[in-house]
Amino acid sequence: MIEVKVTQISEHIWSIKLWLIIPIHVWLVKEKNGITLVDTGVAMMAKGIVKAIERLQAGPLLRIVLTHGHPDHIGGLKRILQSNPVPTYAHSVEIPYMEGELPYRQGKKPVDYVQKGAVQPLGEDERGQLQAIGGLVPFHTPGHSPGHVVFFHKDDQVLLAGDLFSSKNGKLRPPLFTENIEETVRNSSIVGRLRPARVEICHGKPIFNGADQIEDYMIKYLRS
Repeated sequence: MIEVKVTQISEHIWSIKLWLIIPIHVWLVKEKNGITLVDTGVAMMAKGIVKAIERLQAGPLLRIVLTHGHPDHIGGLKRILQSNPVPTYAHSVEIPYMEGELPYRQGKKPVDYVQKGAVQPLGEDERGQLQAIGGLVPFHTPGHSPGHVVFFHKDDQVLLAGDLFSSKNGKLRPPLFTENIEETVRNSSIVGRLRPARVEICHGKPIFNGADQIEDYMIKYLRS
């Protein structure tokens, strides 16, 4: 089994990291009666994620929520669901890309990363706003992918940002391999609105008090 590093980052949240050329992070969120898993990493992380949930002894896996459908975020999904058949959620806009109906990149063929019906849409209210799921509030932040979302844990003041950013030397940076950088950077304004104490990034180190950087970040990368 591939060894993953499990670190508690706040009262209710644990980070699971695998270093594979670059770091890959997923997150466990402790709920009242079990665990929410945010992203599933690559396939080789699946056993380590399941073991981490068991060792946490905080109840069963209740659900999986996905920031988006790129392979490094959903690669472990099939294996995890084999031993833990739980509901899995992503933004409704993202699901056709994950299921192979639409291509992520222009000029490329669609790829079916998940079986049809394996992932269901996150709930929305009558105004189209995404509804809270467990202790997390999702926000639609397209650009890196059409249905990319981030998840905010209000009690812990942690934003699980997926690929909304990368980071370097304590600074926010745009994510790698992004179809629409301008849209991604515009949607990073969510950090200024929410003002999380900690921004967790899939392929980088966390950023603390990211709202203090966000204005300069947006000016720099929207102009470049």
